[in-house]
Amino acid sequence: MSYTALYRKFRPDNFDDVKGQDHIVTTLTNQIKANRIGHAYLFCGTRGTGKTTVAKILAKAVNCEHPVNGSPCNECAMCKAIQAGTAMNVIEIDAASNNGVEGKYKVYIIDEVHMLSTGAFNALLKTLEEPPSYVIFILATTEAHKIPITILSRCQRYDFHRISIDTIAARLSELLTAEGVEAEEKAVRYVAKKGDGSMRDALSLLDQCISFYLGQVLTYDKVLDVLGAVDTEVFSRLLRKVLSGDVTGSIHVLEDLITGGRELGQFVSDFTWYMRNLLLVKTSENPEEAIDVSSENLKLLKEESGMTDVETLMRYIRIFSDLSNQIRFASQKRVLVEIALIKLCRPAMETNLDSVLDRLRVLEKQMEERPVQQVIVRESEAGGAGEPGAAVTGTATVQQQKPQKAAPEDLQKIVAGWRAIVGQTTGLFKQSLQRAVPKYNGETGDPILYVEFQDFLGMNYVDNPEAKKELQDIIAARTGKSVEIHMLVANKHQHTNLAQITVDDALRENIHMDIVVEEDPDEES
Repeated sequence: MSYTALYRKFRPDNFDDVKGQDHIVTTLTNQIKANRIGHAYLFCGTRGTGKTTVAKILAKAVNCEHPVNGSPCNECAMCKAIQAGTAMNVIEIDAASNNGVEGKYKVYIIDEVHMLSTGAFNALLKTLEEPPSYVIFILATTEAHKIPITILSRCQRYDFHRISIDTIAARLSELLTAEGVEAEEKAVRYVAKKGDGSMRDALSLLDQCISFYLGQVLTYDKVLDVLGAVDTEVFSRLLRKVLSGDVTGSIHVLEDLITGGRELGQFVSDFTWYMRNLLLVKTSENPEEAIDVSSENLKLLKEESGMTDVETLMRYIRIFSDLSNQIRFASQKRVLVEIALIKLCRPAMETNLDSVLDRLRVLEKQMEERPVQQVIVRESEAGGAGEPGAAVTGTATVQQQKPQKAAPEDLQKIVAGWRAIVGQTTGLFKQSLQRAVPKYNGETGDPILYVEFQDFLGMNYVDNPEAKKELQDIIAARTGKSVEIHMLVANKHQHTNLAQITVDDALRENIHMDIVVEEDPDEES
């Protein structure tokens, strides 16, 4: 016998097996038990929610010789004939390929009824106006708005709901047990979620996964491989790269996805959905009720929702929603995705309101992480601008404790040429060093250079031997000295004795920095 797809093999044959449409099942069974059967029904709803299945069960139930609680018995000759498709008084018509209506059989099931031609609708309307007592019409459609109002007003309308993830997952688990297939609960729930409210779609996806890994346990990772989907951990990693403005890191994440065979259209859709969940977590008082994710993923979403604001998330969703429409028919999908990621990382590329707000967010974050300081050198009668201690900062309010020992001369030389040293580095490392502060141990006076990054981006280089070697090589080339370097992030380390490196008068001539010269008020008087 040839193989039968799961959605056909396990199609419900009585009302009790219909899942997720209890409001419709209860109404129809009550009508059958009370013999209050209408002459025309309209079943509306998205694909795979059970419209045609319920129509066939209803056709059997009204013709069954021994109905059981409003459901067909599936044992009598009439039930068996209808099930086999040989009954002459039940006709199923696909309106997508049939444009005429015949009126001599008892039950007509017209699928995709919105596809009927104008002439067919007129003929159907005439029959519905004066229906014979032995005729029942069951119309099914996914687009009820395309049906003439004159038809709608003569039918009992039933709207089929999207089936919940829990209901689909429970049904899938039941069928897997019947098929003797082992599967992880997480894998089953993911397939149920990808069904998007359609039991048939979920069953088709499950059938595909089982066939690919025939005879093996169906795991979450295997389902992701078959469906070309991406784990939420990857979305989390990508979002953090975007929030930090790391274009190179974002492109590398995309490269890994493409190398792993992930489908870009699916990735765009899933990442948009991920950001949508973040937005709901950010704005909802009870996010547990708003989104359907595991407690582990919900904890991660709550953490990431605190890293950004609502306006930024809405901008991200807008960009990827636009991308979702563009990528469908694009020949260079990767290029479009890369451009979208760059837009997320660089709000300055756009001029609309939400992009401007995102740019303000970045500036505010930078100001919070390291307040802007202005160096002012006062010219005095005795020593002029070069005297130690003449420099003051506009934002300094607390006197720092004076270090016990002066900085070693080698470190002073490095700081004297710090701007030139940083200028020889490259990429994001250079950007981080431009905001970093070179320090030393003021208690011991050891010749160890501590590079203190002022924002979280520096975490990428704390334990990065390549970055450390690059900086050491540049310093060695400029000073002829090899220096030990420790990299750390402000407020993230335990070193309490670090002090900024000041330069003696003998080395001050090597300093290159922008200063503001302020005249001494005593001189004017």
